[in-house]
Amino acid sequence: MKIILIGAQFSGKGTLAKKIARDFGFKHISPGDLFRENIKNGTEIGLLAKSYMDKGVLVPLEVTVEVIKNKLQSEECAGGFILDGFPRSKEQALALQEISDIDNVILLDVPLDEIKRRCLSRRVCPNCGEIYSTTTYSKPDCEKCNTPLIQRDDDNWESIKTRLEVYERETTPLINFYADRLFVVKGQDDPDATYEPVKNFLKGKLK
Repeated sequence: MKIILIGAQFSGKGTLAKKIARDFGFKHISPGDLFRENIKNGTEIGLLAKSYMDKGVLVPLEVTVEVIKNKLQSEECAGGFILDGFPRSKEQALALQEISDIDNVILLDVPLDEIKRRCLSRRVCPNCGEIYSTTTYSKPDCEKCNTPLIQRDDDNWESIKTRLEVYERETTPLINFYADRLFVVKGQDDPDATYEPVKNFLKGKLK
């Protein structure tokens, strides 16, 4: 099965993707992870992407698509995949359509107040990348590597509001584009409660 996850910042896409991958065996893919993997391995496409990142500009769509295409056509994705973080617009969806069919699209719907709460409570480990919330984890250091946690500079409400405006503008056409295969789930504070209807939906699709 080929799945896309759509959701605003802090909607919980990464957490949901990991649960789906664990239970169904689909490969979890995100553009950010793919770029880091290719840069680490020194691939030609990775070095090209890095040249844009080093300048602080967006990686062009054709480069992103090529990185994703290489992964989707690999043996790792033969049993299905979950694409998290791409596409983010109708233009990207049209580009993806040229390289892969998509069976189901899951939209995480989270209220604005909840997104704001998650934004302001997020803490990140600068060493291993583990993410925490001050609402559920009160220690100042990372549980995995004991590094002091930080709050990212862009984890403030003004920055998030700007990104949410872009999300709303670009994602509405994307939702319409995938209307015939769209499943909407309410993103709740409890990740397991969010996942339960998704799990049941996917089980039904696999019957």
